[in-house]
Amino acid sequence: MFKDNIFKEKTIIITGGGTGLGRSMAEKLSSLGANIVIVSRKVEVLKKAAEEIQQKTGNKVTPLQLDIREYKSITKVLETIIEEFGRIDGLINNAAGNFISPTEYLSHKAFDTIVDIVLRGTYNFTLALGKLWIKQKETGTILNIVTTYASTGSGYVVPSSISKAGVLNLTRSLSVEWGKYGIRMNAIAPGPFPTKGAWERLMPDSSFEKKMINRIPLKRVGEHEELANLAAFLLSSYSGYINGEVITIDGGEWLAGAGEFNFLEMLTAEQWEAIKANMKR
Repeated sequence: MFKDNIFKEKTIIITGGGTGLGRSMAEKLSSLGANIVIVSRKVEVLKKAAEEIQQKTGNKVTPLQLDIREYKSITKVLETIIEEFGRIDGLINNAAGNFISPTEYLSHKAFDTIVDIVLRGTYNFTLALGKLWIKQKETGTILNIVTTYASTGSGYVVPSSISKAGVLNLTRSLSVEWGKYGIRMNAIAPGPFPTKGAWERLMPDSSFEKKMINRIPLKRVGEHEELANLAAFLLSSYSGYINGEVITIDGGEWLAGAGEFNFLEMLTAEQWEAIKANMKR
């Protein structure tokens, strides 16, 4: 759906870009011509991902070690990127952490761990890059990866839920405030997209995956390329008038859960025939 090299000479940073959805987005954007910078704390993972993506796409992928919880470290990394590429065109705030647990089992430190990565890390990077763009009178696009429960809330993932809600609010708030500078802010709310790390932490056993799929209208999980395509669109000039939006990509999952009578999906053909007969009477 995209023209070749639509991101040629564009530089895009992806936090948590060495694994999972971050890596998939990095590979897609690199294949479309972008200079990619992937950052996280695990430098060996980053280096391996960067090398493999470069071999596939032929475009430069720069791995940089960074703890996004440390604001001063982010400003130094931004300086390094500017020195190498001249400017920065986009940022995907993708780094995250999560686990499932009854909330009463959690310590305040468990909350801190998730909130610091998801919310603090996102506003740290957003603020540092936004200030740089505004100072240099440059435009740019920031894409935040949230969740469907950022809007609705969810039990058993409360630290993640409140953090993603904050990121979604940040997206909407800054889209209004920074629009005058030519800075666009949007978000993607993914449903189930299997990744090795997250799936192992969030799926107690294989039976839960089957139950999850059964409640999705499309009866399948998402493919990484589908989300990467959406990210590429939202970062490109094709979406230049989209600002402050969150786009859900979940096969209809959250709508299926929201409708009061959607549970009738479980009825058999025989049960529907009985209901039909009662209605006729």
